[in-house]
Amino acid sequence: MELIGAEILIRCLQEEGIEHVWGYPGGAVLYIYDALFQQDKVKHILVRHEQAAVHAADAYSRCSEKIGVALVTSGPGLTNAVTGIATAYMDSIPMVIISGQVPSHAIGLDAFQECDAVGITRPCVKHNFLVKDVKDLAATIKKAFYIAKTGRPGPVLVDIPKDITIQKCEFSYPDKVEMRSYKPAVKGHQGQIKKAVHMLLAAERPMIYTGGGVVLANAAAELRKFVDRLGFPCTNTLMGLGAYPASSDKFVGMPGMHGTYEANMAMQHCDVLIGIGARFDDRVIGNPKHFAQNPRKIIHIDVDPSSISKRVKVDVPIVGDVKDVLNDMLTQLDLAEEKPRDISAWWKQVNEWRARDCLKYKLSDEVIKPQAVIEALWRVTNGEAFVTSDVGQHQMWAAQYYRFDQPRRWINSGGLGTMGFGLPAAMGVQMAHPGAQVACITGEGSIQMCIQELSTCKQYHLPVKVLCLNNRYLGMVRQWQQIDYNKRYSESYMDALPDFVKLAEAYGHVGLRVEKPQDVEPAIREAFALKDRAVFLDIVTDQTENVWPMVKAGKGLTEMLLGSEDL
Repeated sequence: MELIGAEILIRCLQEEGIEHVWGYPGGAVLYIYDALFQQDKVKHILVRHEQAAVHAADAYSRCSEKIGVALVTSGPGLTNAVTGIATAYMDSIPMVIISGQVPSHAIGLDAFQECDAVGITRPCVKHNFLVKDVKDLAATIKKAFYIAKTGRPGPVLVDIPKDITIQKCEFSYPDKVEMRSYKPAVKGHQGQIKKAVHMLLAAERPMIYTGGGVVLANAAAELRKFVDRLGFPCTNTLMGLGAYPASSDKFVGMPGMHGTYEANMAMQHCDVLIGIGARFDDRVIGNPKHFAQNPRKIIHIDVDPSSISKRVKVDVPIVGDVKDVLNDMLTQLDLAEEKPRDISAWWKQVNEWRARDCLKYKLSDEVIKPQAVIEALWRVTNGEAFVTSDVGQHQMWAAQYYRFDQPRRWINSGGLGTMGFGLPAAMGVQMAHPGAQVACITGEGSIQMCIQELSTCKQYHLPVKVLCLNNRYLGMVRQWQQIDYNKRYSESYMDALPDFVKLAEAYGHVGLRVEKPQDVEPAIREAFALKDRAVFLDIVTDQTENVWPMVKAGKGLTEMLLGSEDL
């Protein structure tokens, strides 16, 4: 059967089981939108800005095992989407972005709304394609989905000129993909796995350090068996929270710049460290030279060989899918004749570090402490909500005080640190899980980056709950200016804020302003009781509160500031 290119694209999405596409129409994609209109299997969600389309599709993917899809037009549609694409790329999120392009004959002639989509996105996609022949369209879409979700996942862009969307050819969707130049490793090297297991069993001060790769590989169950089988301390990075339950006594909190004292000290003083689906990035290990001062053996499991020994030299590299490698390690542990060493002395030391209670803060009867808001949210939702965040102090407080016991519940921009991510991400999560409790933790600075998406929430009846920790500052900027710039608060004060309650109401939602500590939990309960309404909570918090602990840029993990008294 002959179909036009636009119809072929939609049929491809149907074949991939795609239920939702996030996008914004424009001239170069109108044939695609016309094809969408003439079917009902793929639902389109109209956002108010292309950045939001990609963030929503990104979060849709993060919180489920589905692939998020975004659709944007040429020129500014594509350039508006780049921030979202880069966000997904930095966090290895599988998704497919379809961009319209000017007709093939006009490419390179500075046509209206033309830009070089392939060139612009090349640094921030796993791969991209320009479709030059309608006969290649179906195979290209198949490759895009395959590349996005295999190996180290990531966003893949398919740029489609307008004339391709109207040309006709026979439709046939490939059953499988065979690419000579792309064969990601899945199974880890058995010799390396055996070596790693023996090293772990011989350890006196072992440490398990896990990242977002565990979540992306759906390996949380295997990680939990692994940690419980060995009885070692475990830390999850910002991207890996929930992969191992925060309620377990083996969990020592998040590591890194705003990690716990016990996690950072254990990372620095262990004798065998196993990194699982984590990349030893600068916000986790601090200064690499300081990190390398203490001798330790390092095992590193990652599906991406380029991530191994990239920042920290490792002793036992294992390239493979985290889920498969952990299963193989569990098998080897069962076969091993030796038993783990007695590490009671190590646990005694870890618990002494934990006794410092580095996340303790002073409550107030007069001003709302942001940490208390997160703890109240955790109580109201029984720790079971999907929590999205923007970027800044509120993001760190959410990571520190909302104790995640399940993977894919914490949705945030880790690598790129994108303000504006939280609200569209909450929309993506709510669409993927219609009956779930979804909370967006944000600040008065971040929320204004994509606040127009309150309109999208209204149109599609997405009852997300926005908790805006409003301290009238760009809080993380202010904190750094206080600590490193001698309190020169350059352009960090937000002195022209809107009335968020009235703004929420103008979009057709419920707005609540909270100014007293005793009103925080009742207001959150009221918000979540409104199951079919989006609610914006404008929570006026302490302007002076900082995120502690903190490892300053360029410092080592043990050079932590535990509070203002350390300044």
